[in-house]
Amino acid sequence: MRNRVRELRGERGLSQGELAAVMKVSRQTINSIEQERYTPSLPLALALGRFFQQPVEAIFDAAD
Repeated sequence: MRNRVRELRGERGLSQGELAAVMKVSRQTINSIEQERYTPSLPLALALGRFFQQPVEAIFDAAD
């Protein structure tokens, strides 16, 4: 699943570890999401949307 997490995180000047701490997940989870190796759970996707003030659909794209 394509996503804009790395882009949005970079715009805020956050490290993967800092975003992970806010989301209460591991840095490896954030890395896996950014590398498109892991699709986040719905609660995590919603939390990312709230944090970045973006609709989930604007962050994640299921189209191949």
